[in-house]
Amino acid sequence: MHGSLNGGFGKFWVVTADMGYGHQRAVHPLRDIAEEGIITVGSSASIPESERKLWKRLLGAYEFFSRAKGLPVVGPPLFSMLDSMLKIPAFYPMRDLSNTTFQVNLLESLVEKGLCQGMLETTARKRTPVITSFYASAIAADRKGFNKVYCIVCDADINRVWVAKAPWESRVEYFAPCGKAAQRLRAYGVPDSRIHLTGFPLPMELLGDENLGVLRRNLARRLRRLDPQGKFRARHGRNVDHFLGPFEGSTGNDGALTITYAVGGAGAQKEIGWRIARGLRAKLIAGEVRLNLVAGIRREVKDYFDEVKADIDPGGDGIRIIHSESLHGYFDRFNQALHETDILWTKPSELSFYCGLGIPIIMSPTIGSQEKFNRKWLREIRAGIKQENPDYADQWLYDMLNRGTLAESAWDGFLKARKLGTFNIMRVLGNGFLERATDPVMR
Repeated sequence: MHGSLNGGFGKFWVVTADMGYGHQRAVHPLRDIAEEGIITVGSSASIPESERKLWKRLLGAYEFFSRAKGLPVVGPPLFSMLDSMLKIPAFYPMRDLSNTTFQVNLLESLVEKGLCQGMLETTARKRTPVITSFYASAIAADRKGFNKVYCIVCDADINRVWVAKAPWESRVEYFAPCGKAAQRLRAYGVPDSRIHLTGFPLPMELLGDENLGVLRRNLARRLRRLDPQGKFRARHGRNVDHFLGPFEGSTGNDGALTITYAVGGAGAQKEIGWRIARGLRAKLIAGEVRLNLVAGIRREVKDYFDEVKADIDPGGDGIRIIHSESLHGYFDRFNQALHETDILWTKPSELSFYCGLGIPIIMSPTIGSQEKFNRKWLREIRAGIKQENPDYADQWLYDMLNRGTLAESAWDGFLKARKLGTFNIMRVLGNGFLERATDPVMR
């Protein structure tokens, strides 16, 4: 079940890219308003064969370098080649970064060679605004002369490649997930009139209505499980009462602590899932903890996690594997699992913004420059915690649990991260602008 967005709105071209889960997860909440369904650059059936081959080469290189970081000896230098291509400059000192870069010129060359051609041919059939979570399709549509192009930014900070070579001539409007991303867009030459500080589009089924009824109920239950000793309640109980209603602390009957471990689209870091399961073996078998291992749509990752379950919890239900053959089936199953998730353990990807749901993030090592900035953002708002040794998760995780640290991270994410991104995007699509939020929490 998911909430419907299309109440009085027309349809829009909704475009994403088959490059990891981030770009695709960002448009999943907008599927109800997608004209002819979501268009995926590189894999939609209608794209020319030449573009399909070009995209296959690009995606293959991206996934190879993403997984290469874990290879001994040769891995780090191979990965650094990709990372240098996507490197984000230091934020300070603030300065004008609007000059073109090698990456911007390379993207323009790829667009001229046919990247996004299938998407352009499809969307040219109707003069309908384009909403995309992939910078290449935004740049391509803008170069083609589309009147309305909206681009969803998927990270807390971004490379210059997200913005046109001549930003002052571009018409692309951006949906920024946080203030840092909006500041970076300004540094790249995008005027304020084309930057909408919306927040990341979170799943409707985890929000409820604009009063966040579902989110509030889930968070109230989660805080009880994350505060077994009442330490968080003693410090912040009145604050919680104000925003969520009476907070009674631990009741002892709220079920097992649920941890969800998610790998990225390239399947990297799946080995951490096994180490977490080994570290929590006794608690899993005793029924004190449940562990969701998220394989996404990758069969080889599911097979790997099947081995984990067979080794740690054969025949039990302490370990559950989240997998689907289809991308949208996976997103739906993942979102359903988040209703009961108390801790989200993942690298700081686009899932960093899910801290706004009031879920503390345990951060596994970063892959890529943008994830380093996501990690920095999570630390700044105190919603993310660096993982300790997964082999001893039964020790350090429970130390944080008993001190109320994880409950505090959940609460900080809820208070400080933007939660209404999906609703705010719809406001911009309907009105052409977004009024400045006055409520420090409901935004």
